[in-house]
Amino acid sequence: MTSPLLDPASDPLADPTIAARHLADAVVAAGAVAAAMFRAGVKSWSKHNDSPVTEADLAVDAMLRERLGALAPAYGWLSEETVDEPSRLERDRVWIVDPIDGTRAYMAGGADWCVEAALVERGRPIAGALFAPVTDELFVAVLGGGATRNGQPIRVSQAAQVEGALVDGPGPWLSHIDRAGPVRRHPRIRSLALRIARVATGELDAAFASPNGNDWDLAAADLLVHEAYGRLTTLDGLPLAYNAPVPRHGALVSAGALLHPSMLDAAR
Repeated sequence: MTSPLLDPASDPLADPTIAARHLADAVVAAGAVAAAMFRAGVKSWSKHNDSPVTEADLAVDAMLRERLGALAPAYGWLSEETVDEPSRLERDRVWIVDPIDGTRAYMAGGADWCVEAALVERGRPIAGALFAPVTDELFVAVLGGGATRNGQPIRVSQAAQVEGALVDGPGPWLSHIDRAGPVRRHPRIRSLALRIARVATGELDAAFASPNGNDWDLAAADLLVHEAYGRLTTLDGLPLAYNAPVPRHGALVSAGALLHPSMLDAAR
C-alpha cells in the first residue's frame, strides 16, 4: 500500500521518494555537524526529566528545522529538542526529528548514536532516513519503495523461533522472554532507532523497547523495518500512530515477519 500522491504542482515533495532523498541529505549533513562538534568538545546538561542534552543536539535541531522547513513550510514539526507546537495536529504532513538519538552514547564517544528524521502523513511515516556517522551508515526508507543501507536493499532475518534468536532490549524484558525459550543477548544498542534498524538489516532477530518511547525515537526506524519486511508493534500487535497530542508509546516489539507473532506472545 502506498501513500496517495499530492499534486506536484503545489507540493514539490508530493512524491515520498523525493522527500526521502531530501531527508537523507539532511541527516548526513546533520551527522557531520554533530561529529565535528564532538571532536571540538561540546557542553552538556540535564533536562527536566534528567535526560542529557548537548550543544550538538540543539545545533542539529536548528539546522534540520531550517533545512526541512524551507522545503515545505506548510508541514508540521515535531522534534525532541523543540518546544511542541499544537499546530502540528492540524497538519496532514509532519516532519518528525531526533537530532541525536542516543545522546549518552554520543557523549561517551560510542558508535551507537544517530540522526534520524521522518515525514509522517496522517499518522504514519511515508519517508524516513537515519544516519549513523561513526559507522558511516545511511538508512533510507520509502513507503512502498523498500529500505536500503548505503544504497543496498536490506531485509529482516528469516528466524522463526524465539529460542536462539539474537535480541536486544532492556534486561528485564529479555529475562521475561527467556521463559519462552533461551535467547541470545546482543550488547545493548543505546539508540532505540539504531536498535530497530539492526532488525531491519537482519543483524538482530528482534528488538524491544520499554514504555515511553517517543515519536522522534521511532518514526524513521518504524518505516525502515516495515519496508524491510519486518514489524514494529505494540504488545497488542497494533502499528504505531504518530503525531498524536501526546507523542509517546507503550512497550514495543520489533522482529521479522516470521518471528514477530511468537516474540509478541513471549513478550506478553
